[in-house]
Formats: sequence, structure tokens, C-alpha cells
Amino acid sequence: MRVSIGCRLRYNFPQPTPLIAMLNVHYSRFGDLERADYLVTSPSVPLESYRDGFGNWCTRLLAPAGDFTLSTDGIFRDTGRLDPVFPSAQQHAVEDLPSDTLVFLQGSRYCDTDLLSEEAWRLFETTEPGWSRVQAICDFVHGHVRFDYMQAKATRTASQTMAERQGVCRDFAHLAIALCRCMNIPASYCTGYLSDIGEPLPHPPGDFAAWMEVFLAGEWHMFDPRNNKPRFARILIARGRDAADVPLTQTFGDNILTEFKVWTDELA
Repeated sequence: MRVSIGCRLRYNFPQPTPLIAMLNVHYSRFGDLERADYLVTSPSVPLESYRDGFGNWCTRLLAPAGDFTLSTDGIFRDTGRLDPVFPSAQQHAVEDLPSDTLVFLQGSRYCDTDLLSEEAWRLFETTEPGWSRVQAICDFVHGHVRFDYMQAKATRTASQTMAERQGVCRDFAHLAIALCRCMNIPASYCTGYLSDIGEPLPHPPGDFAAWMEVFLAGEWHMFDPRNNKPRFARILIARGRDAADVPLTQTFGDNILTEFKVWTDELA
């Protein structure tokens, strides 16, 4: 399956403003790009790229005053298979977890595990550890939270999502991640492209998506509490502890976002 992927973000800056962009396909999927999704700016400015502490590819630049556009445009070769499922994947005892997974057991900016631990154990203590427990958490979050674009809020934490019962895909992910961590399952936040290939029309406007990965049976496995079913052409851009680690763009000054377009279109 060949998929056209990309985005266009247009800003207006009142003055020259530093910016960090995290908009390129994750290095673990770079080999699947038929055409690389290079970051292009208009007007053109010098770009400096680096990897952050989680291995994500970041680009820093100084945006000039006035209208400024960031864009990517690539072609991705996907397997054409649905998200993989491994129902027999077992949960590790905490003492057996690799050291580099332990950071994903701890609370973070949006995943306030200290406020959710008691409720998590009440809800999921009797579930079977491993894949079944994570799926039970996703089922709960999917049914408990109502998706509403109009209720997006940049400061909403997992415990607030639990109480308010509404949000967008990042809120679904944060709540599921926090509940997994409360149950001693390492969980990371992921952002990237998620196509609507195979989904009934009409499709919503293009957007980036959020999901999570959990560490079971010695590997990281993908779960999507927002959609809660396998999908086609899920393409990772970045992963971290929560959304605070992986902002798609981080601007260091006032600005107005005047255009936001994301696409994942199947090609012949």
C-alpha cells in the first residue's frame, strides 16, 4: 500500500521567533519511505536538526516575522495490514523490566498517576495481567470518554479527563497511559499519522493522531484507546512520556496559526 503523507502549517509571527518542529516520520519507519518527507519552509530559512532524549528527529529554526509556512510531503510504503494484535503477550514483574522502560512507569506532566492509582486498582485488579489487562483499560477509556474536537484543551490531564469524560485523542491516550502505569505496565505516548483507509465515508478533516505503546513480553506494542480497533497505515512520528515531550511544533513567542492541513491518502 502506497500512502501520500504530509502536512502544511502556516503561521503569522509578529516578530522573528525561534521554533522547534517534530514533523518527520520516526527513524524506525524511515526505511518505509518511498519519497522522504523533508521539512520545507516558506520563506526558506536555515534548519538545524538533532535527536532528542527519546530518539525523535527534531528541527530547530528561526521563523521570520510575517507569514511563515512549514510543510512536509512524502510517500510511505505501508504493509497494507491492520495494526498487529498479540493477545498472548504477558506482563513483566516490575523487578524484571529493562531499566530503560522504568521512566514509562512514572507519572508525568499529563499522566498524573498519583491521582488515579487507587481507582485503577479498583477497576482492573481482577483483570488478567498482560494484553487482556491493557485491552480492558482501552475498552474502559473508549467507553468512558466522549470524543469532541470542540472540547480540546491543552492543559487537560489524565485525571481531569477521567472526571470530565470528554476530550480528543491525546486525552484518551493520556488516560489509558496513566491507568497502565498505575497497574505497573510501562506505557509511552505516541503521535503520528493515522489514515482513514478502510473507514466509512465521510472522513473527518485530516489531523495528526495520538495513541500509546505498552511494554509486554519484551517488546513495545501499540494500543489505540481513541479508536479501539485495528486500523490501516498508522505511521509514527514521535514518542515520549506524554504530549509535553512530543509537541509537533513548539514556538517561543506569540503567533497565530492561520492554516493547518494534514493528509494520508492512498495512492495507486
